[in-house]
Amino acid sequence: MTTIPGAETLSRAELQPEIERRWQAQRAHVAAHSAFYQNLWQGRRPPEDLRDLPELPLSDKSQLRISQAEHPPFGDYLAATRSTANRLHRTSGTTGQAMNLALSARDALVTQEVGGRCHRSAGLTPEHTVVHCLNYQMWMGGLTDHMTLEATGALVVPFGVGSTELLIQTIREVGITAISCTPSYPSVLERVIAEKHPGLTPRDLGLKLGLFGGEPGLDDPAFRARLRETWGMEPRNANYGVSDVFSNFAAECPYDTRLHFMAADVLHPELIDPDTDAPIPLEVGARGELVLTHLVRDCQPLVRFRTGDIITIGETEPCACGCTGFRFSVVGRSDDMVVVRGLNMFPSMVAAVLNEIPELSGDYRITLDTPPPYDTLLVSAELAGGVHATPDLARKVEQRIKSKLGATASVTLLPAHSFPRTEGKTKRVIRSFQ
Repeated sequence: MTTIPGAETLSRAELQPEIERRWQAQRAHVAAHSAFYQNLWQGRRPPEDLRDLPELPLSDKSQLRISQAEHPPFGDYLAATRSTANRLHRTSGTTGQAMNLALSARDALVTQEVGGRCHRSAGLTPEHTVVHCLNYQMWMGGLTDHMTLEATGALVVPFGVGSTELLIQTIREVGITAISCTPSYPSVLERVIAEKHPGLTPRDLGLKLGLFGGEPGLDDPAFRARLRETWGMEPRNANYGVSDVFSNFAAECPYDTRLHFMAADVLHPELIDPDTDAPIPLEVGARGELVLTHLVRDCQPLVRFRTGDIITIGETEPCACGCTGFRFSVVGRSDDMVVVRGLNMFPSMVAAVLNEIPELSGDYRITLDTPPPYDTLLVSAELAGGVHATPDLARKVEQRIKSKLGATASVTLLPAHSFPRTEGKTKRVIRSFQ
């Protein structure tokens, strides 16, 4: 039992009988073999009906970290024998302790098939040659996303990170037409092109499609426009996932820039209020924290797992592309939310304001130098090349943040290229008091 062929285009009614069968098998597997959930549920059995899942307590990343610390290397939520594990990955550790991820051969295949749906939706075809520029060193986004790219039939170049000059040479010599990377990675290439290849522009590389994931940015129209103008390629939000669950289970399509949920046959979604944990109906206009339950998972099955991602549901009807999953946007992470005088601020909201100001590069950091509460948002914003800081420009940025977001900001302007250009995930909120 892996994925259902074409599940992303089937209606809920068509999928429901198989979803129910899968849940019966999965709940029995978890109840019998996961000591973690046996302890969490305190003798309760998981419900037969998925609609009754809110009867069970939520699980979260902090609990998994404790589990792995006390039961290394995989934690007592490993629900299969050690010999069943066929692959080991580690999370990037961007938001805390790196985690060991165990996959069976079936887990890896399901992950590849679901991710392939996402990259196909984003426009990758067998006609493309795509270079994959994510870290292959144990991180889920390297090898696993490479496999999902291959699932589309495209010719995949496993480049990884580093050796940027060699990457530029490879793109030109091989005739690469698509790139898979984080949204912040093109700025790394832009800097190297400007410094090492005078007379060459990013457009000259001939990339036509950008497949982005791993960090926010593509929801901002100004950022998209900047990528199109600079590179001449179509940017697509092609790779949304949660490493502990699936590396990629949602992507946009040519008809809609919102993410399409692509994994209904293997993953059950819920929404909750992040403050009260109360369930929120998954309907148009709803906003809440995404909670996920595996319907098919051998090694480390998760039930009612809090992703920490706050999403807004944009549409639940089928898309023009043929996909039937609900469409959503990621507002931000609950652990990156900053409350300023009662206003909930996410880094993506600040980024959207800064990207509208041409004197800025778009790169920034939010510094929290004391524990909450906060009266003012401390923002360090990087200037665009050739622009010099002035008090008037700093006030302009502060006023724009105030008018757009309602929050008072104290803005420090930094020279161009002050922030390091990262090849992996970029951390925007810096908690210096920890």
